[in-house]
Amino acid sequence: MDLCKNCDAMLDGPYCNACGQRDVDLERPFPELASEILKETFDVDGRAWRTLKTLFAQPGRLTSEFLAGKRKTYSPPLRLYLFISVSFFVLMAWAASRGLLLDPAQTLEADAARQASFMSDELPRLMFLLMPVFALILKALFRKRLYFDHLIFSVHLHSAAYVILGVMLPFEGVASKNVPAMVLQISLLAYFMAYLLISLRRVYSTTWLGAAARSLAILFAYMIVVSALIESTSSFLIISD
Repeated sequence: MDLCKNCDAMLDGPYCNACGQRDVDLERPFPELASEILKETFDVDGRAWRTLKTLFAQPGRLTSEFLAGKRKTYSPPLRLYLFISVSFFVLMAWAASRGLLLDPAQTLEADAARQASFMSDELPRLMFLLMPVFALILKALFRKRLYFDHLIFSVHLHSAAYVILGVMLPFEGVASKNVPAMVLQISLLAYFMAYLLISLRRVYSTTWLGAAARSLAILFAYMIVVSALIESTSSFLIISD
């Protein structure tokens, strides 16, 4: 009879009856272990792919379904955000290290490494802290809804935004010289604007005009907050160095 590796209780199945830990055999081929870890972490049982499909094909539906209590069908909002954001900021750091995000006055030798460090270390934390701020902006415009509703909307919207920005990112350095790349970036930007508009209308049951006006107000207010915070953080890090 096998023993639980956590509490040494006798095992009678895949889970320990005493502490609840799952019995996992680590002495197996790496591909088999990696496959199991992926299934555990990213929920690759149909829900993850269904969640991603719904996230982009039906803007706002994930939030509406979650708030309505239909949560078993899709991946949890925070798990979705963590998976997408980690992938996105790794891509951002890679692009920064290659000099794709440098301003004309900056150089690869002097600024790329510092920028890549900021993208991989400080920016993910800042953006995670800014999601509740985005929810506060929503709260100011939709006062009758609970703050929790706005927070779930914020998590889903940021997740979608990171994927869209991630697709745009590789074309950042060539968009000004390559017409197809420029058209792609403009199309993706237009898609995101439409995404926000449709999401607001679906989740908050507002009119098209009301959703459009609030979309502009939300983006304007949030861009000011994000720009100010990133600028102040960047300046502080430069002074600290």
